[in-house]
Amino acid sequence: MAVTIREVASAAGVSVSTVSRAFTAPDQVQPTTRQRILDAAAELGYSPNPAARSLRGSGTGTLGLIVPDIANPFFPPIIKAMQARARHLGYTVLVADSDEREADEMAAIAAVSKRVDGLILWASTLTEDRLHELAGRMPLVVVNRHVPGIPEVRISLAAGIAQAAEQLKAYGHRRCVFINASRAELSRGKSIQESFEALDLSLSELGPYEPRFETGVHAATLVAAHEATAVIAHNDVVALGVLHQMANLGVSVPRDVSVIGIDDTLLASVSTPSLTTIRIDPEEIATRAGDLLIETIANAGRTGPGLDAASPIVEIGSRLIPRASTGPAPAH
Repeated sequence: MAVTIREVASAAGVSVSTVSRAFTAPDQVQPTTRQRILDAAAELGYSPNPAARSLRGSGTGTLGLIVPDIANPFFPPIIKAMQARARHLGYTVLVADSDEREADEMAAIAAVSKRVDGLILWASTLTEDRLHELAGRMPLVVVNRHVPGIPEVRISLAAGIAQAAEQLKAYGHRRCVFINASRAELSRGKSIQESFEALDLSLSELGPYEPRFETGVHAATLVAAHEATAVIAHNDVVALGVLHQMANLGVSVPRDVSVIGIDDTLLASVSTPSLTTIRIDPEEIATRAGDLLIETIANAGRTGPGLDAASPIVEIGSRLIPRASTGPAPAH
């Protein structure tokens, strides 16, 4: 019988995902840990090539990923990176779009769940009860949604937001606007408010709206009413809507108003002016989420699907990418 990746992980005293990284992304594993894994693999006669097949047994060989808006330029690089990561481990990825609607998400889950070994839900719209029920039927990982008992990938904007606030403070800004385009349970407003208040920056909130380009267009016309000199948007798509409408209104960015987005999509670097934004690394998200799901699948193979009071939380950080859309506050 072929040696499994779980047996190597047990012998080396590490997680399944760490063993996966040791063979597919060795630079992400401490040299001493990597050597311990290699020694255990050699002793057991383990070959990394059939790792995924051994791990999933008679499974489908497919991982499921449901995102809220596949048209958002933030998601394609994540999907591409996750496909590459899964391919290294012998899996493929099946992607579906929920359009941020509960009914559509339920339909996507129903269509996908029988064809995958496990599922990643991004910013799920489902209630905790429904998510618990789903986790009882199949390996499940949630991203940007905290549900006790379910493994989670958490994106922390704290560092990036703090850096954005520090930059605006240094540029002399005092009155800022946050364009909120997230659901109430996922709102970024509170953490942004706290970071800005800590530096004595006034922050007004517009919304919540839909996370669309049109939201930025609409909100840009309201910014002047708040006498704000800086805008931080829910994401790059909304921020690009702000840039577009500011140009239509004859408002200069950054001379009259500074604009900051969140995500650091490709469009942020090619917009006019180029967009200052808070970067979230798509490759890191894809790697960590994929590894966490594979580890969850392995655990389910031993104990069966279900909730785990000690379910892991993997945190992804952020950082500010300064570009041309931010500058000194206007003298007036």
